[in-house]
Amino acid sequence: MSDVRNHRIDDDLDRLVSELHQIAPIRSAPITSDTPELAEWLRQVRDQDGSDLLLVAGLPPLARIKGQVSRLRGEPLSGDDIEAAVSPIVPTRLKERYRDGEAVDLAFTLKGLGRFRMNLHRERGHQAAAIRALPTRVPRLSELHFSHDVSLLAELPRGLVLVCGPTGSGKTTTLAALIAEINTKHSRHIVTVEDPIEYEHGHGRSVIEQVEIGMDSPDFPTALRAAMRQAPDVIVVGEMRDPETMRIALAAAETGHLVLATVHATDAAAAVSRIADAFPVERQNAVRQEMAMALAAVLTQSLLQTKTRSLVPVAELLLVSYGARQHIRKNALQHLNQEITITRKAGSFTLEESLAKLVLGGVLDRAEAMLRAAHPEELESLLRGVMGSG
Repeated sequence: MSDVRNHRIDDDLDRLVSELHQIAPIRSAPITSDTPELAEWLRQVRDQDGSDLLLVAGLPPLARIKGQVSRLRGEPLSGDDIEAAVSPIVPTRLKERYRDGEAVDLAFTLKGLGRFRMNLHRERGHQAAAIRALPTRVPRLSELHFSHDVSLLAELPRGLVLVCGPTGSGKTTTLAALIAEINTKHSRHIVTVEDPIEYEHGHGRSVIEQVEIGMDSPDFPTALRAAMRQAPDVIVVGEMRDPETMRIALAAAETGHLVLATVHATDAAAAVSRIADAFPVERQNAVRQEMAMALAAVLTQSLLQTKTRSLVPVAELLLVSYGARQHIRKNALQHLNQEITITRKAGSFTLEESLAKLVLGGVLDRAEAMLRAAHPEELESLLRGVMGSG
């Protein structure tokens, strides 16, 4: 009887977690009345399953739909038209920075349409904006269609996990899915530090606090120092941009926290170099020693268009073991790629293995995969070996 009762309790808890997972705190008031033009353009983007709205002076509103840019209904816009359309949703603090010549990023919610991320900038002296439509809920890892299992990153008890890739490669989405994975399976205290917050998480089995730079804290270092005093199990850094943020993140990982962070880098070696090179030359060796101790995994990803014109992540994962730590200490980063092969049984996989799976699954064209491979001969070998054995 006790086993049956325990199963019922587990089922009820799973159902509660599922319900809570869909509920997220509203950090910004829904906006429609002061932005009718913007709301209409974004409605057209959503209706066509588009990903982005581009506002450029001299052109009508543009939408990116399945990777292709097309024109929406409407007349060509002036810079003043663009400013009038987006100005009501820009906080005063960001307006001041924009007027001082900076490009600014923010996230906002439109009632009935969902949440969006905007980069407001200038182009040839005119106002311009790029607005990304964010999913209406936090995606599951399984919905991202990675070629290999990356959920093991959510099971790591401690250490620094870097999610790397160029702008627009889906790093933030992967980070959000990893947080959701932890939230669904584990009872932990998660603190995220983001600029801006893109995905809003509800409390599930975990308690999640989301700190937005500019709203809740003035900058990343200040927010991270505060987070360290809040007894977190998991700390999420939206982007490691400066040496002080990197220093605190490394210290948190070394002291037993799981730290998830994004970095602009093309592979594991480039990620380690980017962090070390952010410091003065006399500090770089010490930073590499710290990274050798703190680093747990490096996931590198980019998005490729499939045969059906949808986007799929192509990735590479290094789970850091003794050998990788030694290479980082000695700054012999050229050997990290071979460590991926050595730790394959633990869950590591190469870019070429990811590409090969997508080609063999009929998702990606062979020619496109060959163009994207860092080691085309390895990809050719993988494809030939599987096809030959078949």
